[in-house]
Amino acid sequence: MFKGLGNLGNIAGMIQQAKEMGPKMQEAQQRLKEKTVEGTAGGGMVKVHADGQGTVTRVEVDPELAAKNDLEMVLDLLPAAINQASQKAKELHVQEMQSITGDMPLPGDLGDTLKSILG
Repeated sequence: MFKGLGNLGNIAGMIQQAKEMGPKMQEAQQRLKEKTVEGTAGGGMVKVHADGQGTVTRVEVDPELAAKNDLEMVLDLLPAAINQASQKAKELHVQEMQSITGDMPLPGDLGDTLKSILG
């Protein structure tokens, strides 16, 4: 009937760790807001800047490309630059979360997922 109660100590420890992580997670989110990533396309003709949370903060278009009024080219390059910036922001996010979780066992396949993302 009470089989497996030995795991209660582990569960209580994990709950305590989760409670302690709350403020650390908030600090990590703030640090991510302050970090900047950049995605480029077309050899740098289009640049997209984002914060570490992936929010786009600025878009730059090379003056020569802008002077050509080649809107089609800009529209072709923007998604690639945005996707690159987004990927870099995700990598920052994973690194930040790993620094918080450290050696804490993560439920399910989350630990393996983080490792596969980071390589």
